[in-house]
Amino acid sequence: MGLILLEALAAGLVFILIIWWTMFSGRNKGELHDEEDADAGASAADRKPPPKA
Repeated sequence: MGLILLEALAAGLVFILIIWWTMFSGRNKGELHDEEDADAGASAADRKPPPKA
């Protein structure tokens, strides 16, 4: 019984480690933003539609 609990604890710790690694590792200053992201605060009605080719 104790071995099963120890294995479950180890699996939980590995799961938490994977979640932490994917959330908090990466760029030091966060994600880079494109020029298109600058108008991300505008509502959908305020945005211009993309030009048609």
